[in-house]
Amino acid sequence: MNVSVRRAASHLPAITRFAVFVAIVSCGIAPATAQQQQQQQSLSFEVPKNDSANAQALARQIASLSPSVDQNEAALLANCAYATVSRLRRQYHMFGTPIFNNFLVYHGLRKRGYCYQWTADLLVALDALKLKTLELHWGEVYAGTYRENNCLVATAKGQPFDHGMILECWRHMGNLRWNLVPSDEDRYVENKKYAQRVLGGSAGQSASNSNHRVAFEKSTITKTKAGD
Repeated sequence: MNVSVRRAASHLPAITRFAVFVAIVSCGIAPATAQQQQQQQSLSFEVPKNDSANAQALARQIASLSPSVDQNEAALLANCAYATVSRLRRQYHMFGTPIFNNFLVYHGLRKRGYCYQWTADLLVALDALKLKTLELHWGEVYAGTYRENNCLVATAKGQPFDHGMILECWRHMGNLRWNLVPSDEDRYVENKKYAQRVLGGSAGQSASNSNHRVAFEKSTITKTKAGD
């Protein structure tokens, strides 16, 4: 056997070992699957301990909307919703009753806290999850009157609004309330146009203006939803 052949043979085991090592390392640092990324992201949300059981229950209910709903996405939405509402509750400094908070916002003693602001902020947070098997809808009831209230409705992708799950905060002082649309005491209807405005930023100036002052929610919503 000549020298070059012996050298090649002696280097072969080392090369093989190196290849195996690279393969193992590559497997260890391979990009996470979408499911793994969602699970990791869901763990990053700071759900208050006293809301943990409720978040799990909400996830189960959302997953049961349709067999097409991914359970990891349902958990992701539920965790994000509870974490976001907890954060907003601190930012809004809720005090007294919902109507009294509207009074505080109107007089500049609170920057935000109208029902449509709760809904808009929650919509933006949940939309950022970019869910594939779930959709978000803007719901409203008694539109254009002093009784108007807004909420989010989560449905399975392609599912009718009326089959969805209501996510609402304002009436319960920043505590997330959820129930199916048909079971609610009020008849919510969808407003696709306003949801698009919130997500598109065209409602941002009025919906996010910290100095926005009005006497009643009726005036606020009429002003910010002009052109609907």
